Amino acid sequence: MVRSSRGVTLTNSGRAFLDHARSLLSQAEMAIEAARRVGRAERTSVTLGFLTGYEIELLTPVLRILQSELPSINVAIQSQFSPKLADGLQSGKIDVAFLRPERDRPGLEFKLLKRDPLCVVLPLSHPLARQRAIHPRALAGQIFVSVGIASAPTLRRVIDTWLAPKSLSFPAVHEAENLSMAVSLILSTEGVGLLPLFTRNLFPSSVVGRPLTGSPPSIDLVMGFRPGERVPIVDYLLSRVEELASRLSDDGDQ
Repeated sequence: MVRSSRGVTLTNSGRAFLDHARSLLSQAEMAIEAARRVGRAERTSVTLGFLTGYEIELLTPVLRILQSELPSINVAIQSQFSPKLADGLQSGKIDVAFLRPERDRPGLEFKLLKRDPLCVVLPLSHPLARQRAIHPRALAGQIFVSVGIASAPTLRRVIDTWLAPKSLSFPAVHEAENLSMAVSLILSTEGVGLLPLFTRNLFPSSVVGRPLTGSPPSIDLVMGFRPGERVPIVDYLLSRVEELASRLSDDGDQ
């Protein structure tokens, strides 16, 4: 604050703090109101969808948030590829999904949770695995394992967009339908692939992930829902989305 003969005025940093405080207060009020609606609702069940592999870091914090208000809530879990989760949301079989921001999905809305950098995935025995970080040019001449466009269209677009201007040449390119197949192909061909950083939690000991130097590509993880058909439980989760994003960020920094 700055005091003068005309009174007290806020500095720029003070105004920024005030705006942030107002935002936090507004979010808290939304959470309280959403919790009240949950308490009045007859429905005490929810179906959650998770992009396969993200359950490891997402399921516990999501359940803690839900059970803080509804300790007896019945939660059904589905683990699928991102396009399948979007299908479930659109059909009403899934209430909330944690997935990629799938394109051309009318009736769905997405809230950003985090951005995952992509890392180089390769066998532990690969010469590049000795490096703490890998320069993109080092990928040239390597056997490359990519993901399938049908099962992971958003990830595939991120990879292709990042590779296109680099004009890297690969002696062979293999396409994997899922994560386990990608890891198997990387091992069997002694090749390399680009996968989100979270996947390192699923690697066998014979596979490692190494960061890229410079500015690596990243891919968004979002919370998806049907804005026109929300139930109180979904509203409650949405009111706590920033808290969930913060928890994921804190876990990722450890």
